[in-house]
Amino acid sequence: MNRKYRKTVIAGNWKMNMLNSGIKPFMEELKANMPKNRNCDVVLCAPAIMVPAMIKAGKDCKVAAGAQDVSMYEKGAYTGEISADQLSDVGAKYCIVGHSERRQYHGETDIQVNIKAKALLDKGIVPIICVGESLEQREMDLTMEYVAYQVKTALSGIDAAKLRRCIIAYEPIWAIGTGKTATSEQAQEVCEGIRAVIRKIYGARPARAISILYGGSMNAKNAEELLAQPDIDGGLIGGASLKPADFAKIIEASNQEC
Repeated sequence: MNRKYRKTVIAGNWKMNMLNSGIKPFMEELKANMPKNRNCDVVLCAPAIMVPAMIKAGKDCKVAAGAQDVSMYEKGAYTGEISADQLSDVGAKYCIVGHSERRQYHGETDIQVNIKAKALLDKGIVPIICVGESLEQREMDLTMEYVAYQVKTALSGIDAAKLRRCIIAYEPIWAIGTGKTATSEQAQEVCEGIRAVIRKIYGARPARAISILYGGSMNAKNAEELLAQPDIDGGLIGGASLKPADFAKIIEASNQEC
């Protein structure tokens, strides 16, 4: 982390878990375990129907509410879709786009990720843009080529002013939900590479200012080591974000001096 230039962000991704009725007790337990002082922004990305309840329950412990996906389309005959305008209307401040599960199960493309990121930015919502390689791509030594393409495509047509409101999350696909985690050195290497890609496009200052999160099975045990890396500015947390005590420990790990 480098707080001199950019924000530290700890974002939870609840995926298709939890119920509205569980949000208030979750927040109460999280608040009880939250460190007294914290040096990061905290976000919980829930299914869109839970965002209003998340906002209400999260006020006391200053947890922002985010969604997990957004439609490419502004409005119209797109049954089941939720637009950026609708997310903004219910108060969502963040939204994940391009998560590997969306890519895998719904065929989401890099072009679609770009369109969605722009739609969110136009409505004042921070996109958490996910990128990452498969195990096969890593074993073929194609990690940075693939990730660089994802980053370039996702940010195409987004100017430097709007880039400041974006977050990139590096999530190696082989480390999501598997219990496997990239070593701190592997994670740092790719996050540093992502920053280098952004530097080539936008210059040194915007690259220095963007927050890059690690999203591959970060948990209470490995968070401190991962967050000690200079180009890892937080985490996109899956399973551990469903456990208030564990999530609080990750938030506490972000308080370390780096």
